[in-house]
Amino acid sequence: MRILLVEDDKALGHGIHLGLRQAGYAVDWVQDGVMAETAIDTQDYDMAVLDFNLPKKSGLDVLDHVRSEAKPLPILLLTAKDAINDRIVGLDRGADDYMIKPFDLDELKARIRALMRRSSGRTMPVLTYKDIVLDPASYTVTQKDNIIELSTREFAILQLLMENVGRVLSRNRLEESLYSWKDEIESNAVEVHIHRLRKKLGADLIRTIRGVGYIMDKE
Repeated sequence: MRILLVEDDKALGHGIHLGLRQAGYAVDWVQDGVMAETAIDTQDYDMAVLDFNLPKKSGLDVLDHVRSEAKPLPILLLTAKDAINDRIVGLDRGADDYMIKPFDLDELKARIRALMRRSSGRTMPVLTYKDIVLDPASYTVTQKDNIIELSTREFAILQLLMENVGRVLSRNRLEESLYSWKDEIESNAVEVHIHRLRKKLGADLIRTIRGVGYIMDKE
Protein backbone atom coordinates (compact mmCIF):
# COMPACT_ATOMS: atom_id res chain seq x y z
CA MET A 1 0.00 0.00 0.00
CA ARG A 2 1.28 3.43 -0.93
CA ILE A 3 0.87 6.33 1.48
CA LEU A 4 1.52 10.05 1.06
CA LEU A 5 2.92 11.58 4.24
CA VAL A 6 2.63 15.39 4.47
CA GLU A 7 4.51 16.69 7.52
CA ASP A 8 6.85 19.69 7.79
CA ASP A 9 8.36 18.76 11.16
CA LYS A 10 11.51 16.95 10.05
CA ALA A 11 12.03 14.91 13.20
CA LEU A 12 8.40 13.78 13.37
CA GLY A 13 8.21 13.20 9.62
CA HIS A 14 11.36 11.11 9.65
CA GLY A 15 10.01 8.97 12.49
CA ILE A 16 6.65 8.38 10.81
CA HIS A 17 8.29 7.73 7.43
CA LEU A 18 10.69 5.19 8.89
CA GLY A 19 8.03 3.50 11.03
CA LEU A 20 5.56 3.09 8.16
CA ARG A 21 8.21 1.77 5.80
CA GLN A 22 9.29 -0.76 8.42
CA ALA A 23 5.62 -1.81 8.61
CA GLY A 24 5.72 -2.64 4.91
CA TYR A 25 4.16 0.48 3.40
CA ALA A 26 5.54 2.40 0.43
CA VAL A 27 5.72 6.00 1.67
CA ASP A 28 6.32 9.29 -0.16
CA TRP A 29 7.11 12.16 2.22
CA VAL A 30 6.61 15.84 1.33
CA GLN A 31 6.90 18.84 3.63
CA ASP A 32 4.55 21.53 2.32
CA GLY A 33 1.04 21.88 0.94
CA VAL A 34 2.02 22.73 -2.61
CA MET A 35 4.15 19.60 -2.94
CA ALA A 36 1.30 17.60 -1.41
CA GLU A 37 -1.17 18.77 -4.07
CA THR A 38 1.33 18.05 -6.84
CA ALA A 39 1.94 14.53 -5.51
CA ILE A 40 -1.78 13.78 -5.18
CA ASP A 41 -2.48 15.10 -8.69
CA THR A 42 0.27 13.03 -10.31
CA GLN A 43 0.35 9.78 -8.30
CA ASP A 44 -2.18 7.22 -7.13
CA TYR A 45 -2.16 6.80 -3.35
CA ASP A 46 -4.09 4.43 -1.14
CA MET A 47 -4.29 7.07 1.58
CA ALA A 48 -2.70 10.28 2.91
CA VAL A 49 -1.48 11.29 6.38
CA LEU A 50 -1.82 15.07 6.36
CA ASP A 51 -0.62 17.63 8.89
CA PHE A 52 -3.00 20.56 9.49
CA ASN A 53 -0.37 23.30 9.75
CA LEU A 54 1.89 23.35 6.69
CA PRO A 55 4.03 25.90 4.81
CA LYS A 56 2.83 27.39 1.50
CA LYS A 57 -0.63 25.80 1.72
CA SER A 58 -2.36 24.58 4.83
CA GLY A 59 -3.53 21.04 5.32
CA LEU A 60 -7.10 22.35 5.10
CA ASP A 61 -6.37 23.87 1.69
CA VAL A 62 -4.93 20.54 0.52
CA LEU A 63 -7.99 18.76 1.88
CA ASP A 64 -10.29 21.17 0.00
CA HIS A 65 -8.33 20.58 -3.19
CA VAL A 66 -8.61 16.80 -2.90
CA ARG A 67 -12.34 16.84 -2.21
CA SER A 68 -13.05 19.44 -4.92
CA GLU A 69 -11.58 16.95 -7.39
CA ALA A 70 -13.91 14.27 -5.99
CA LYS A 71 -10.97 12.04 -5.16
CA PRO A 72 -11.95 9.17 -2.83
CA LEU A 73 -8.54 9.29 -1.14
CA PRO A 74 -8.78 8.41 2.59
CA ILE A 75 -7.17 11.20 4.61
CA LEU A 76 -5.99 11.08 8.21
CA LEU A 77 -5.41 14.55 9.64
CA LEU A 78 -2.68 15.33 12.19
CA THR A 79 -3.58 18.18 14.54
CA ALA A 80 -2.20 19.96 17.60
CA LYS A 81 -3.41 18.86 21.03
CA ASP A 82 -5.35 22.04 21.80
CA ALA A 83 -6.74 22.71 18.29
CA ILE A 84 -10.28 21.35 18.81
CA ASN A 85 -11.75 23.64 16.16
CA ASP A 86 -9.15 22.43 13.63
CA ARG A 87 -10.31 18.86 14.16
CA ILE A 88 -13.98 19.77 13.78
CA VAL A 89 -13.39 21.83 10.64
CA GLY A 90 -11.12 19.15 9.16
CA LEU A 91 -13.69 16.40 9.64
CA ASP A 92 -16.50 18.59 8.29
CA ARG A 93 -14.41 19.44 5.21
CA GLY A 94 -13.72 15.82 4.32
CA ALA A 95 -11.04 14.29 6.54
CA ASP A 96 -11.80 10.66 7.42
CA ASP A 97 -10.02 10.56 10.77
CA TYR A 98 -7.60 12.56 12.89
CA MET A 99 -4.85 12.07 15.45
CA ILE A 100 -3.65 14.48 18.10
CA LYS A 101 0.07 15.17 18.43
CA PRO A 102 1.98 13.65 20.09
CA PHE A 103 0.73 10.17 19.24
CA ASP A 104 1.87 6.57 19.35
CA LEU A 105 3.11 5.10 16.06
CA ASP A 106 1.33 1.80 16.70
CA GLU A 107 -1.97 3.66 17.06
CA LEU A 108 -1.29 5.48 13.79
CA LYS A 109 -0.74 2.15 12.02
CA ALA A 110 -3.95 0.77 13.54
CA ARG A 111 -5.92 3.79 12.34
CA ILE A 112 -4.42 3.41 8.86
CA ARG A 113 -5.56 -0.22 8.79
CA ALA A 114 -9.05 0.82 9.94
CA LEU A 115 -9.31 3.50 7.26
CA MET A 116 -8.23 1.06 4.58
CA ARG A 117 -10.84 -1.46 5.75
CA ARG A 118 -13.57 1.16 5.47
CA SER A 119 -12.41 2.43 2.09
CA SER A 120 -12.41 -1.10 0.66
CA GLY A 121 -15.82 -1.89 2.16
CA ARG A 122 -14.52 -4.52 4.59
CA THR A 123 -15.75 -4.98 8.13
CA MET A 124 -13.54 -7.88 9.23
CA PRO A 125 -9.95 -7.12 10.34
CA VAL A 126 -8.54 -10.14 8.47
CA LEU A 127 -8.77 -11.13 4.80
CA THR A 128 -9.80 -14.68 3.88
CA TYR A 129 -9.63 -16.38 0.49
CA LYS A 130 -10.21 -20.14 0.29
CA ASP A 131 -7.75 -21.61 2.82
CA ILE A 132 -5.61 -18.46 3.05
CA VAL A 133 -5.93 -15.95 5.92
CA LEU A 134 -4.06 -12.64 5.82
CA ASP A 135 -3.89 -10.50 8.96
CA PRO A 136 -2.64 -6.94 8.30
CA ALA A 137 -2.33 -6.18 12.04
CA SER A 138 0.01 -9.07 12.87
CA TYR A 139 1.49 -9.02 9.37
CA THR A 140 0.99 -12.78 8.98
CA VAL A 141 -0.34 -15.12 6.31
CA THR A 142 -1.53 -18.63 7.10
CA GLN A 143 -2.69 -21.42 4.82
CA LYS A 144 -4.44 -24.37 6.43
CA ASP A 145 -3.19 -22.98 9.77
CA ASN A 146 0.43 -23.08 8.57
CA ILE A 147 2.35 -19.80 8.69
CA ILE A 148 3.61 -18.82 5.23
CA GLU A 149 6.73 -16.64 5.19
CA LEU A 150 6.39 -13.78 2.70
CA SER A 151 8.61 -10.85 1.85
CA THR A 152 7.27 -7.33 2.45
CA ARG A 153 6.31 -6.87 -1.19
CA GLU A 154 4.89 -10.35 -1.59
CA PHE A 155 2.66 -9.58 1.39
CA ALA A 156 1.63 -6.24 -0.12
CA ILE A 157 0.72 -7.78 -3.48
CA LEU A 158 -1.25 -10.59 -1.86
CA GLN A 159 -3.14 -8.13 0.36
CA LEU A 160 -4.03 -5.90 -2.60
CA LEU A 161 -5.24 -8.85 -4.68
CA MET A 162 -7.26 -10.25 -1.76
CA GLU A 163 -8.87 -6.85 -1.25
CA ASN A 164 -9.87 -6.86 -4.92
CA VAL A 165 -10.98 -10.46 -5.53
CA GLY A 166 -12.67 -10.71 -8.91
CA ARG A 167 -10.97 -7.56 -10.24
CA VAL A 168 -8.03 -7.45 -12.61
CA LEU A 169 -5.15 -5.32 -11.29
CA SER A 170 -2.64 -4.07 -13.81
CA ARG A 171 1.09 -4.40 -13.36
CA ASN A 172 1.29 -0.61 -13.13
CA ARG A 173 -1.33 -0.54 -10.35
CA LEU A 174 0.65 -3.11 -8.37
CA GLU A 175 3.93 -1.23 -8.90
CA GLU A 176 2.37 2.04 -7.70
CA SER A 177 1.28 0.36 -4.47
CA LEU A 178 4.66 -1.30 -3.89
CA TYR A 179 7.21 1.40 -4.62
CA SER A 180 7.77 4.95 -3.40
CA TRP A 181 9.68 7.62 -5.29
CA LYS A 182 13.09 6.60 -3.97
CA ASP A 183 12.70 2.89 -4.69
CA GLU A 184 14.36 1.39 -7.73
CA ILE A 185 11.94 -0.75 -9.73
CA GLU A 186 13.28 -3.65 -11.75
CA SER A 187 11.48 -4.26 -15.03
CA ASN A 188 10.14 -7.69 -14.04
CA ALA A 189 9.72 -7.10 -10.30
CA VAL A 190 5.96 -7.72 -10.19
CA GLU A 191 6.27 -10.91 -12.24
CA VAL A 192 8.93 -12.22 -9.84
CA HIS A 193 6.76 -11.51 -6.78
CA ILE A 194 3.72 -13.17 -8.42
CA HIS A 195 5.83 -16.23 -9.30
CA ARG A 196 7.00 -16.56 -5.68
CA LEU A 197 3.46 -16.21 -4.33
CA ARG A 198 2.28 -19.00 -6.62
CA LYS A 199 5.17 -21.18 -5.53
CA LYS A 200 4.39 -20.66 -1.84
CA LEU A 201 0.59 -20.66 -1.94
CA GLY A 202 -0.43 -22.57 -5.06
CA ALA A 203 0.05 -22.28 -8.80
CA ASP A 204 -3.62 -21.51 -9.46
CA LEU A 205 -3.92 -18.81 -6.77
CA ILE A 206 -3.33 -15.84 -9.10
CA ARG A 207 -4.41 -15.85 -12.73
CA THR A 208 -2.60 -13.84 -15.39
CA ILE A 209 -4.76 -11.95 -17.89
CA ARG A 210 -2.22 -11.54 -20.66
CA GLY A 211 -1.64 -7.93 -21.59
CA VAL A 212 -3.96 -6.69 -18.83
CA GLY A 213 -2.83 -7.79 -15.36
CA TYR A 214 -3.50 -10.24 -12.53
CA ILE A 215 -6.61 -11.47 -10.75
CA MET A 216 -7.68 -13.71 -7.90
CA ASP A 217 -10.92 -15.22 -9.16
CA LYS A 218 -14.03 -15.21 -7.00
CA GLU A 219 -14.64 -18.49 -5.24
